[in-house]
Amino acid sequence: MLDVSFSAFQMPSSGGLALVLGDDALSSSLFQQVDTAAKGALSRAVKAESFEFAKHKSCVLIAPIEGLGRIVLVGLGKKTEVTSTDLEEAGGIAAFHLKGGDEGAVIAVEGHQAEMLVQVASGAYLRSYSFDLYKTEEDKGKKNKLTKLVVQGPQYQEAEALWPAALALLKGIEFTRNLVSEPGNILTPPVFAQRVMALQKLGLEVEILDEDAMEKLGFGALLGVAQGSQAGARTVIMNWKGGKVGTPPLAFIGKGVTFDSGGISIKPASGMEDMKWDMAGAGTVCGLMAALAGRKAQVNAVGVIGLVENMPSGTAQRPGDVIKSYSGQTIEVLNTDAEGRLVLADILAYAARRFSPKLMVDLATLTGAIIISLGHERAGLFSNTESLAEALLECGEESHERLWRMPLGDAYDKLLQSDIADMKNIGGRAGGSITAAQFLQRFVGSTPWAHLDIAGTAWATKTSPIVPKGASGFGVRLLDRFVKRYHESL
Repeated sequence: MLDVSFSAFQMPSSGGLALVLGDDALSSSLFQQVDTAAKGALSRAVKAESFEFAKHKSCVLIAPIEGLGRIVLVGLGKKTEVTSTDLEEAGGIAAFHLKGGDEGAVIAVEGHQAEMLVQVASGAYLRSYSFDLYKTEEDKGKKNKLTKLVVQGPQYQEAEALWPAALALLKGIEFTRNLVSEPGNILTPPVFAQRVMALQKLGLEVEILDEDAMEKLGFGALLGVAQGSQAGARTVIMNWKGGKVGTPPLAFIGKGVTFDSGGISIKPASGMEDMKWDMAGAGTVCGLMAALAGRKAQVNAVGVIGLVENMPSGTAQRPGDVIKSYSGQTIEVLNTDAEGRLVLADILAYAARRFSPKLMVDLATLTGAIIISLGHERAGLFSNTESLAEALLECGEESHERLWRMPLGDAYDKLLQSDIADMKNIGGRAGGSITAAQFLQRFVGSTPWAHLDIAGTAWATKTSPIVPKGASGFGVRLLDRFVKRYHESL
């Protein structure tokens, strides 16, 4: 965890210093002050490298001043076009270059808005994340040694006042990344449920349904997925009551398959290890609920996650089985590797009936087909409500957790018709992510609903400015922005 504080600019005497500046950097007082202290080293480096302070560009000077390990110049591009994401990414780039061997560092920002300092600090925090819980020896060449960061600028006092709410969101993302990074042998459904209990300290009410409770409720679809595993299954309900009493809550629903072997319809061995993060939808819901509670959001919200392990065994669900869901609808299971929709079917219907929510948004690493459609750049968005879809698309663009609207319709729904049950759990290879969403829609009733298929975005296959390779925490920032903009204090 990176310890962040704020102050007015003061030239550091040790560690590292990063300057975050726009295209007018050479005329800025901050650049000139540091350049003078470095006896012209900055201006010489800029000239030698033809450095123009363009967005995502950086220049590193090693030991330019006695006692100071390095100075990093980070560009923002045209100052009049800088966005919050640009500032976050600049902070991430600065943190990356400052980490080598320096326990403490300074990032200086000339911007005269407190929000700019907070955004730079947020980016540095996100980029500094690493999951090394199971490493027993330090890799000195790669270990992140940046533990303390001071972000400096004129409005530092105002930034300090804004930081607690921003930090609550960052800790929510961190909580999600930690969950998604855990291996399947550690993070079984019961262990996952216990990890969520820790969020009670933030003021969340947490309720856990074990297998007996779910059996009494009639969770036949969810329990059918879990019946091949010795680990058991859990449903966890998180309740945040920050809004007006009696106001219907927003409901966020997450698929939590802690390991997905495919069951009897077993997956190929190559890449199966990635299925430890088939619970990323549930992880995102947990991080979001932690963020809302941590910043005391003025909204009523519930998070419901279904936690199972999908394993092949003598007790496992078979292709061709017919199961009865919580909603009373029957499902012919033609492929046991299409299990996430079965988990969601029960908890979507349960959340709709129990909480009568204002809306429901579910998140799931649901289909490989969405990766074929959208790659790793956007998540698929399906919705039965135009206004909800438009709001999520907007918040996705602003948070750079981007979505792409996908279709729903009767023609796709007909592909789920079964000869012996109310429906089957797959509709064939064509339009696989669409028929999966169409399946889910059968369990939401008239509730405004959106489904986010995050199979291509939950795990970063390469490092970007604020997301190190690994668990991305995708969706927490997007949905926190959505709640804040459209639903708080309403």
